Amino acid sequence: MTNKFKHIFFFKIFKKIEHFIIRLLKKNLNNLNFNNLSNLIKSNNFLIIFVALTIIFLSYLSIPHTYNKIEIRNELKNQLFEKFGTNFIFSKKFNYNFFPRPHFTINDSLIVKNNKNISEIKNLKIFVSLESLFSLKKIKVNDVVLKNANFNFDIENHNFFIKLLDNNFSNSIFKIINSNIFYHNTQNEVLFIDKIIKMKYYYDPNYLQNIIISKNKIFNIPYTYELIDNKKIDTIFSKINLKSLRAQIENELNYEGDLKKGSLSFIFNQNKSKVIYEFNDNYLTFKFFEKLTNSNFTYEGNVNFNPFYSNFKGQAEKIKIFSLLNSNAFLIQLLKTEILNDKNLNIDFNLKANQVDRNHSLINVDLNSKIHEGLVDINNTKFNWKSFANFEILDSLIYVSENQLFLEGKFIINISNPQEIYKFLLTPKKYRKKINNIELSFNYNFDQQMMSLSDVKINNLLNQNMNNILKNLIFKNDKLQNKIYFKNIINKAIKSYVG
Repeated sequence: MTNKFKHIFFFKIFKKIEHFIIRLLKKNLNNLNFNNLSNLIKSNNFLIIFVALTIIFLSYLSIPHTYNKIEIRNELKNQLFEKFGTNFIFSKKFNYNFFPRPHFTINDSLIVKNNKNISEIKNLKIFVSLESLFSLKKIKVNDVVLKNANFNFDIENHNFFIKLLDNNFSNSIFKIINSNIFYHNTQNEVLFIDKIIKMKYYYDPNYLQNIIISKNKIFNIPYTYELIDNKKIDTIFSKINLKSLRAQIENELNYEGDLKKGSLSFIFNQNKSKVIYEFNDNYLTFKFFEKLTNSNFTYEGNVNFNPFYSNFKGQAEKIKIFSLLNSNAFLIQLLKTEILNDKNLNIDFNLKANQVDRNHSLINVDLNSKIHEGLVDINNTKFNWKSFANFEILDSLIYVSENQLFLEGKFIINISNPQEIYKFLLTPKKYRKKINNIELSFNYNFDQQMMSLSDVKINNLLNQNMNNILKNLIFKNDKLQNKIYFKNIINKAIKSYVG
């Protein structure tokens, strides 16, 4: 039976049932009052009406089963594009169900943008309005649910979710559940994966604006995300909440005109800091304040997008260098991913601090870092140990080997007060020979907290016995233990040098 004859047959049956129900209603309900209501309910006619109405309603919900699948696929695809600006490609695995409400289920579909597949969706549900199921052309798409989708984003389509917010959600909800976002670099390598637990787009009639709320996980860190687009004032408000880290990020961005301006607020352990920024298609500039008044740390940066180059400068009272160098620190884990080893990244970083937190003997820190053509180094980093000596790092390189992070380089140490250093080390007086400078190569393993030294020269002279003693230095978590251990091994090396 062709699709056309199915429709004719179905509607003939439906009309007969409809006329029958109308006759029963006219006969029994026109004179309905409180006295005969109970009699009507007890009568067989009421049961017949109830059963008939149920049959009609279920038959009405079943109408889409009679539609041509190719035609309904095309109609749904067109409506999704008009409603959400998104181009879906449907597979042939296509089903219709009316429980718990009318919807179409499509397996293994795609989202395409600029002739590129940006998402593969295992399960797609398209919910339609209960109204006008009689006509294919009058079917209206309401809600859309994507499950088990994989999104592949790069620099061309990274703002897909933000652009989606520009559409009309006044009568619709758009959900993404149990999905993943794969962010790729220019070499199409996966930089990181953002897990979507549940994302929801909807319209707030009270404030007349679209809203995104999302529950995600990145680097095994759960977070929630909320974004509001207020088109009346051309401003986007967003908030990220990382409860496990007791951190929250709030952003307000005005996108009116070519030059966008915004501010970011960071709340961490009840401490609040702020970033003021502006950007256009060519560059980004920002200023960071540790706190709004009496800030101990300020930071500013410039980023050029084409060609990509960035320069960051900061000033701090203290720098928490030991927290940064912890093997579990975020920076260390980020370096281990080798995300920053991208040949298209060119970044210069400079941070000056008066002293190192937890070690006030280390002062006048001038931390320099550079990322050029896929290489990361900290060349020209300088600091002083009180007024006793100054240190400089040269020929350095940060790299990953066998999933462990290493820093190698050369230390140049100029000593201005060797006697004070000997006092600190508790070196016996007979070994206190004058030392003007020390030059040595080092290799530090962040994961094992082990440092190896080589090519140690004192006053430009190489001593092989000293090199053998200083070959491996192992740093423990106990600060006092490290201090005693360090003094002992250095004194042993000095004794070997003096002979």
